Amino acid sequence: MLSYGFYKILHFLGIFMTISSLSAMCIYVADGGKKETFRSRKMVSAFHGIGLLLALIGGFGLLARLGVMHGALPGWVIAKLVIWLVLGGMPALIWRKPGAAKPFWALVLLFAVVNAYFAVYKPF
Repeated sequence: MLSYGFYKILHFLGIFMTISSLSAMCIYVADGGKKETFRSRKMVSAFHGIGLLLALIGGFGLLARLGVMHGALPGWVIAKLVIWLVLGGMPALIWRKPGAAKPFWALVLLFAVVNAYFAVYKPF
């Protein structure tokens, strides 16, 4: 079994990849860019998908190492998964609602902070 530290680094790498890819999309769209003319779209989209996968694998690895996986998932884990799903669908929202790219960018950062809060304080 892999170490707690390995899963934590994997989780953080996934988080950083996801946030940076969503930020790139938001900045490009906020500057008036179109999906069809975004030359780095495939790379940014790949970063987004791989980042989500790494964050998920790392997160569940951390839960397993902490012994949380024995029984029902706590509410804070479910809340983190819901936010993970929203971040997964965020590119579709960014491309469909270009006028909201700046608020979406702020929302991505807010979700990251809320997820960090849930992980550190485990409020429910």
